[in-house]
Amino acid sequence: MIWQAWFALGVILVCVLILATNRHAADAVLFGGVTLLLLVGVLTPKQALAGLANEGIVTVGVLYVVVAGLEETGAVRWISDIILGHPRSLRHALWRIALPILVISPFLNNTPVVAMFIPAIGAWATRHRLPMSGLMMPLAFLTSAAGLCTLVGSSTNLVVHGLLLSPSGGQGFSLWELGAIGVPVTATVLGYVLVTGNRWLPERRTVSESFANVREYTVEMMVQPGGPLEGQSIREAGLRQLPGLFLVEIRRPQEVLPAVSSHQILHGGDRLLFTGVVDSVAHLRAMRGLLPATDQVFKLDAPARERVMAEAVVSDSCPLVGRTVRDGRFRTLYNAAILAVGRNGEKLPGKVGDITLRPGDQLLLEAHPAFLDQYRLTRDFLLVRHVEHFHPVRHQRAPVALAILFGFVVMATLGGLSTLEAALLSAGWMLLTGCVTSGEARRAVEWQVLLVIAASFSLGIALETTGAAHFLATRLIHVMDQDPWTSLAAVYLVTALLTQIVTNNATAVLMFPIAMATARDLNVSVMPFAVVVLVAASSAFVTPIGYQVNLMVQGAGGYRFMDYLRYGWPLFWLVGIVTVTLTPRIWPF
Repeated sequence: MIWQAWFALGVILVCVLILATNRHAADAVLFGGVTLLLLVGVLTPKQALAGLANEGIVTVGVLYVVVAGLEETGAVRWISDIILGHPRSLRHALWRIALPILVISPFLNNTPVVAMFIPAIGAWATRHRLPMSGLMMPLAFLTSAAGLCTLVGSSTNLVVHGLLLSPSGGQGFSLWELGAIGVPVTATVLGYVLVTGNRWLPERRTVSESFANVREYTVEMMVQPGGPLEGQSIREAGLRQLPGLFLVEIRRPQEVLPAVSSHQILHGGDRLLFTGVVDSVAHLRAMRGLLPATDQVFKLDAPARERVMAEAVVSDSCPLVGRTVRDGRFRTLYNAAILAVGRNGEKLPGKVGDITLRPGDQLLLEAHPAFLDQYRLTRDFLLVRHVEHFHPVRHQRAPVALAILFGFVVMATLGGLSTLEAALLSAGWMLLTGCVTSGEARRAVEWQVLLVIAASFSLGIALETTGAAHFLATRLIHVMDQDPWTSLAAVYLVTALLTQIVTNNATAVLMFPIAMATARDLNVSVMPFAVVVLVAASSAFVTPIGYQVNLMVQGAGGYRFMDYLRYGWPLFWLVGIVTVTLTPRIWPF
């Protein structure tokens, strides 16, 4: 190999070792490697920046806008309630996630499937007190495996299909032919996920779950008459599972129910008294079918979509100290409505408007954005801070957002458009119909994920252009080149190892000619070798940088680099054994 190839291998090895320590951000480490390769001339500026112009990366970025429209309208909650239901355990939850994945992934590219399910599973897991770390990696792996079941389930399938057709006008694959290997591989991944559960996955809790002594608020919410929660039980409505939240009592015109059963049926107009931490209390405000019991929220000057949520601590110089919220005309004075009040964990009786304010009271507010800057430094409050990720949800737009989502699926599968084109149209409709604002769309994009994908793509180009990947692949296969079975196993092993650090499509393109040459030298059919390359290129189970869906779930699941190795290494071998054993029996040598 030339020196550039050895240098590229060394840089990538150092990057992987640094990432394994979890001491530095992945985007900084990988772009540091790309910068080094650029400075020494291994990569040209065009090659170093090629990842930023890659269609797959742009597609992921645009899909974040589509998903933002689903979140801002509450449509994510609809999806999770209808499809995912009420799990009894983590294993049952994994099975409920698997069912829609197995139906959708064979017909839709993996990236939009994962993008749509991450927020839905996140909201669902929060309500049912399930660890996100036990769900996100199985989501990514199941989606990748299910995409092998049809020709259109993954872009890698189409790449290998096109490579089969191009040299000699071969037959390629039919739409359902790959299901013969895709179904066993998917069954293997599903069985592994269900059997292991979260045994080798971390269980990392949020800060509010990690400490017992947290600020608690008392909040009163009303069941919307004629709304979706009317007639549901407490459990069906998801009001028992929110972490850090307790339903104290239900108030009705003629009675008060102090010990609320999970089977208690909700009536329109019921007033529900909760105590809990700020995240859970603010989550109630975003639930469809629940309204603030105070009518002050509906009298604020700012439109609902422009409001923010904030925490404020009352100081002893506040003019409302010693007066009730109603008598002090809090909304008129501050152009903000009090959603909840906290006072050293006490249960505060009565309605929010009847609470007499004291110094040190914590207020959860819905306010105009200007409230934060206007009162952050005043003597009325000791502290004013923005509550991130919580604001009023535009439930009336949810049907529109779901219709756009359905249109995206139809356009991407049956409309003759690429995933990028369908995503761009869908994102545009989300903005035009008011499902998401331009500011929310910009904030929704996970720029760190996009940068990591782009840097991984550029590092893969370095391996390809310097000949390092081709050299290593041919050397290893040459060593093991004894008979068709061992050669097939060698092709799978090299391809599967390479796809952990090089994108799946690039791996397939790189390994295909090597696999074909091996088949010709052995005078056997090329089909089993093509299938093995296809499956192995989609088996990026060991690192987060091998496949973009792995990177998409990394932040949501709170994973570190070594978590993928710990959980994915056994699956790596299981899928390899199944693939190498079955492929020659389905497509004989």
